[in-house]
Amino acid sequence: MSYQVLARKWRPKQFDELVGQEHVVKALTHALDSGRVHHAYLFTGTRGVGKTTIARIFAKSLNCERGMSAHPCGECAICKAVDAGRFVDLIEIDAASNTGVDDVREVIENAQYAPAQGRYKVYLVDEVHMLSKSAFNALLKTLEEPPDHVKFLLATTDPQKLPVTVLSRCLKFGLKRLLPEQIAGQMRMILGQESVGFDDGAIEALARGADGSLRDGLSLLDQAIAHGGGALRTDDVRAMLGTIADNDVGALLRALADSDGKALMDEADRVAGLSPDFAVVLEQLATALHRIQLRQLVPGFAGDEAEREVLDVLAVEVDPEDVQVWYQFALQGRRDLSLAPDVRSGFEMTLLRMLAFRGGGSGAAGEERQMPARERAPTVRAEVVVSKPPAPPPVMRHSHGVAGAPAPPAPPKAPAPRIEGLADWEAWIQRAGLGGPVGLLAQHAMPKSFEGHVLTLALKPEHMIFCSDALCKQLQDKLGEAIDRSLRVRIVHEAVAETPATRAAKARSDEQAAAERALADDPFVQDMQRQFGAQIIPESIRPAGRQA
Repeated sequence: MSYQVLARKWRPKQFDELVGQEHVVKALTHALDSGRVHHAYLFTGTRGVGKTTIARIFAKSLNCERGMSAHPCGECAICKAVDAGRFVDLIEIDAASNTGVDDVREVIENAQYAPAQGRYKVYLVDEVHMLSKSAFNALLKTLEEPPDHVKFLLATTDPQKLPVTVLSRCLKFGLKRLLPEQIAGQMRMILGQESVGFDDGAIEALARGADGSLRDGLSLLDQAIAHGGGALRTDDVRAMLGTIADNDVGALLRALADSDGKALMDEADRVAGLSPDFAVVLEQLATALHRIQLRQLVPGFAGDEAEREVLDVLAVEVDPEDVQVWYQFALQGRRDLSLAPDVRSGFEMTLLRMLAFRGGGSGAAGEERQMPARERAPTVRAEVVVSKPPAPPPVMRHSHGVAGAPAPPAPPKAPAPRIEGLADWEAWIQRAGLGGPVGLLAQHAMPKSFEGHVLTLALKPEHMIFCSDALCKQLQDKLGEAIDRSLRVRIVHEAVAETPATRAAKARSDEQAAAERALADDPFVQDMQRQFGAQIIPESIRPAGRQA
């Protein structure tokens, strides 16, 4: 007997075998059990989530010889014919290859005839959005006034391309992308039935690689079984998918968090030795950053990842704004890999870009931190308290006066800030409350001129990565709101001697140096060094208030 691929062998034959589409199953079950079945249904969703499978089960439920219900027997001649794909009253049309009006006209002409074997004649039109405009117009008449014995089941991955006139005549059901844990659970069940051994790590990697599609996941599962010689091992699956281990992702992020360029490139070199798909590695980095940000900004969030402890530590040490910037760099780096001289250099440049823009420009300050050799002597880690000036009070805005009383005169517009020096520009940034990526754009820029309502900012070419249309618009709006007037921001490429970012980097460098000197001069530390040969690890020293 010939081998049958898992996606076909394990295709659900009953509604209760479906995974992850409970909302659709519930609605169709009620319709079938109550006998209130609409004449046209539209199933939407990405590939491999069950659109045509649900349509076939629905057709079987309508025509089962034991009566119409949500639980077809699966044993009668009609049920077996539907499962085998040879039920004459289930007409499946691939709209991707039958787009013309002549194909639809043939359907319309045959629809008037009674079903040959079943209770209903069911038309299943897959990728219905591919029909031509004239074909839609021809189909519309039948959708408006269908014969009682005809049901239309339409499936599409792109419902936006359907005419409104067609959409309005269908009951629409949106199928969800499956979660990795749902796909993993189905894979474990299938492998148990197939008596195939597996590692949990292999299943988790395949479930993530399926990208929400159970069919794609089972195709990958078939491929992985063949790749592993009949068993699923984590290393084999990662090699097949081009992914790297979770601890490798954690090591890259650890080097970034430590601002350690050498360690970062060492890790990148080790990852390259695994011959991964660098686009997938950047996707893994983005996923890890997403999990880190959830820990930082969502109270009570607790993930269940394999590298949970590493992500918990990074969530404490890395500034949330850095996480946002790194995430954007990972996504952009993934898109730009095809433009790089080679994919490895594109991957490495993405990592170096993350390093260069750490904390608003610490990489640009040119600080070099070499990690000393760690011998068996005890180490000293400490924090040095550094006081910071309090933040300025927020600007208060007052509402209108009592109803019936004359409105108070509008307050005068805030005067345009002076921008004769760096401090003036920094004050304006602070007043506008700029943070995140738009804050980085402002921090790396320096006003060149401010004439009328046009503010011209100078920005080094290497910082133009921040200069997207959306960020420039956000910068313009926030700066204008801060002075209560309309403003147009113009950005030019030009070398800038000093910016808020470079000043902040220098301040951090000075603050770090002061903290290291204070620790080195501490009598207790000196005593530990003399008696036990203890070493101070400079990169472990953080002034109070600074996370990493």
